[in-house]
Amino acid sequence: MRIFTSEQLNELDNATCEAQNIDSLQLMERAANAVACEVISRFLPSQRFVIVAGPGNNGGHALAVAKMLIEQGYRHVEIFLFNINGKLGHDCNEERKQLITMEGIDFTEITREFNPPYLSKNDVVIDGLFGSGLRQPLQGGFISLAHYINDSGAYVISLDVPSGLFGEWNDNVLRRNMVHANLTLTFQIPRLSFFFEENADVLGSWKLLDIDLDNEKRKSMQSQYTMLETRNIRPLLRPRRPFSAKRDYGSALLFCGSGGMMGAAVMAAEACLRSGAGLVTVHSAEQGINIVQTAVPEAMFEPDKNQYIISDMTIHHDHQVVLAGPGIGTHQLTIDALEAMLKNCRVPLVLDADALNCISRKPALLSLLPQNTIITPHIGEFDRLFGEQKSSEERLLKAVEMAKYYNIIIVLKGHYTAIVRPTGMVYFNSTGNPGMATAGAGDVLVGIITSFVAQGYLPEHAAYLGVYIHGLAGDLAQLEYGEAGMTATDITRYVGRAIRMILNREKIPNPLY
Repeated sequence: MRIFTSEQLNELDNATCEAQNIDSLQLMERAANAVACEVISRFLPSQRFVIVAGPGNNGGHALAVAKMLIEQGYRHVEIFLFNINGKLGHDCNEERKQLITMEGIDFTEITREFNPPYLSKNDVVIDGLFGSGLRQPLQGGFISLAHYINDSGAYVISLDVPSGLFGEWNDNVLRRNMVHANLTLTFQIPRLSFFFEENADVLGSWKLLDIDLDNEKRKSMQSQYTMLETRNIRPLLRPRRPFSAKRDYGSALLFCGSGGMMGAAVMAAEACLRSGAGLVTVHSAEQGINIVQTAVPEAMFEPDKNQYIISDMTIHHDHQVVLAGPGIGTHQLTIDALEAMLKNCRVPLVLDADALNCISRKPALLSLLPQNTIITPHIGEFDRLFGEQKSSEERLLKAVEMAKYYNIIIVLKGHYTAIVRPTGMVYFNSTGNPGMATAGAGDVLVGIITSFVAQGYLPEHAAYLGVYIHGLAGDLAQLEYGEAGMTATDITRYVGRAIRMILNREKIPNPLY
């Protein structure tokens, strides 16, 4: 699903009206109906609602929702329309006209002073003050209103986006001056700002509501940003041929593990095998041979000449991919071995964890990365490589810059892991859950990505597949173990099932829908 700017979404709305022969007011009513259905599914008719509406389309949506709730028997609906400048948008004004003809409504239009209603934690506020078309931060009394709502403890539902939050970039905006939602209901397409950590407390949870925007227009619109869904992933997966052998699914060489960190090698190797690689060889410190061959007997082991660390990364045999990093440490001998390998590597390369930490100690090694090398940093590893970033927005922009500069693929790990290609295109993952914030989950991820490269997938496709399947396996593990109880090994156990579900078109658990 491509992610569009606020301007593009206005264009899409207009194209939908033209293609479906409806006017903007009818599209507004359609969106409001989707919101009302969602609200009705969550709250009883006895619930008290306080609806705050602004003068534009977002306010029009809120007024239409109020009307529909009243029509469905919700009697405790208090509506406040802010018309400070005495000028309502056309559709908002039409919704106002319809609303005030209804009997027994509790409606207040604010043109000057505002006496806020009492709010408690038992109430629901529907925030329709300002949507993603906002052009400047909230000002004056609207800041005070946002603070009042936030301090009340009421459950807040924001329409489109929480008032004060821009649809794209918010790096220089004070989030304390925005409405903080418990639930954000947005229409069909997520906003770019939803994928940044700094906005999580403002958004609360968010859900997409389908309002049948014109599909042909959507297909023709360009965007730098995409949210990965099953429909993006399924066409990439290749079913296995009946007449095939292990060599058909590639050989992966893993430089992983060291004294005290052999678990990383075990998890990466098992994940690589569980994702379909035909052959996996682990090169690690000599002392790890019994650990790896006991825990993952399907993997071959190539002992380093050093007992405790990896001091040699020479590639002795033909492999379709090389992975370096999980658990290798940052000893100087390991850094030297990595440098020598980078100078001589002629196969696709995946770098994670300590390989990135080694490079951060000798940044000139970045220039040795082969084209389309996949690196998989978490936030700390990224900042050590490319300099400290003050926000996730700034970090993503830096990742786009560095992917282009070094011609590499950056898998920037997080709640919505971002895959950044050298073209500048960014793909956000939609699977996964907080239970995956556990030791070893990154080793599992990089093992899966490496497996798909070994099987002959393009590096960018291997990154999409690896990230999405890793998250889906985590979602399946969460269903069994819960977020607090799951481990990285649990994720690995569900990798095969995740792949099968995608290939067989089984229903995929996804909290966004």
